[in-house]
Amino acid sequence: QVQLVESGGGLVQAGGSLRLSCASSGSTVRIKTIGWYRQAPGKQRALVATITRGGSLNYADSVKGRFTISRDNAENMVYLQMNSLKPEDTAVYYCTAIMYGSSYNYWGQGTQVTVSS
Repeated sequence: QVQLVESGGGLVQAGGSLRLSCASSGSTVRIKTIGWYRQAPGKQRALVATITRGGSLNYADSVKGRFTISRDNAENMVYLQMNSLKPEDTAVYYCTAIMYGSSYNYWGQGTQVTVSS
């Protein structure tokens, strides 16, 4: 099993930046893919960005060029640098991890990001 704890959310004006962090613990060496999803009010949870242990990246089209995901395997951390934030980026952001040999997603508790216009 793995535990995920997010931090770094908050309130920011449109055009601003935030950096989210996710600390993982437990069976971290078995994490293959880790990343971020978000859920806005009244909407389904959706992919933001993921990164594999080997460094392969996947971004939602809506955040390409604005958000950057990075991973520190030694420190068991994953980060999401969010620039040029828009009001439509407002959501609860969840860290998620998938283990090798599994399709099960582990989830953190989420962190709120609010972008004001």
